[in-house]
Amino acid sequence: MNKKSIAVVMGGYSDEYVVSLKSGQLIYDSLDRNLYDVYKVVVLKDEWYFLGENDKKYPINRGDFSVTSDNGEILKFDVCFNIIHGTPGENGILQAYWDAIGQKYTGCDFYQSALTFNKKDTLAVLSKYGIPSAKSIYLRKGEEINVDKIVEELSLPLFVKPNQSGSSLGISKVKDKSEVIAATETAFKEDDEILIESFLNGMEVSVGVIDFKGETIVLGITEIVPTNEFFDYEAKYEGASEEITPARIDEETTKRVEEIAKRAYNSLGMSGFSRSEFILMDGIPYMLEMNTNPGFSPASILPQQAKHYGISIMDLCGNEVEKALNKRK
Repeated sequence: MNKKSIAVVMGGYSDEYVVSLKSGQLIYDSLDRNLYDVYKVVVLKDEWYFLGENDKKYPINRGDFSVTSDNGEILKFDVCFNIIHGTPGENGILQAYWDAIGQKYTGCDFYQSALTFNKKDTLAVLSKYGIPSAKSIYLRKGEEINVDKIVEELSLPLFVKPNQSGSSLGISKVKDKSEVIAATETAFKEDDEILIESFLNGMEVSVGVIDFKGETIVLGITEIVPTNEFFDYEAKYEGASEEITPARIDEETTKRVEEIAKRAYNSLGMSGFSRSEFILMDGIPYMLEMNTNPGFSPASILPQQAKHYGISIMDLCGNEVEKALNKRK
């Protein structure tokens, strides 16, 4: 049997590259070696490279995403398994490049990646499909910040967050009017656009949705119990939260969350892994954001949900590769 060559593409240009390397390692370890020849490719701001024997680095030819070995052989990949969190793998940049050179890849397309990375635009589109979200104010860097108006419209406490950033980087919970300006400065360090949102006082849940063997399925609903004020970077990646799968919610609420999470996924024309965050208030799920390349290290939520659902990591990853192989260039 002619094995397909799969590049697990990890890294990225943001601080999330550390998490991406762990996610990439799990996928690299999990892909079925009876079906695929699996390789590691690291994409960083300063260099793109293939990791060969003894972790020797070989530069990636950006003209066609190929690599040339020591003996002059050129290796091209049948599929790139995209597991970069943040830019350029989760905001459409890498997908647009791969589309341009005819390279097949896993996950959603360029448009869905770009849209979902922009929190404001995602929530605006989904509101048309009846999916509620928090009340918010959008600001660009350099615009006047009227603190009194913000507090009057949204009340305290409130959240200030970058519009386009992953892993909860740059988010602040503001409890006092005097903290608003400092919080906007923190958010503007991550992005030139920010969102200021009203506080939703309820349970946070993280919902994994994928398309598996031709069907959109909810892998699980995980209840997030952060030891910090909210589900920030430390809570996500450094163990400062308790994650309970399945969430402690009744059957009716479970069905409502599953229905809305699926509707959001299908309305956006999604494909591949996704993890959406919601706040449940009075049984109603309010959407915060959708991640199209969520963390996939052994401690991450999506692999935990897959295990609970009964899908092995090997099958989960293999399904992504097979879909990408069958996708038209």
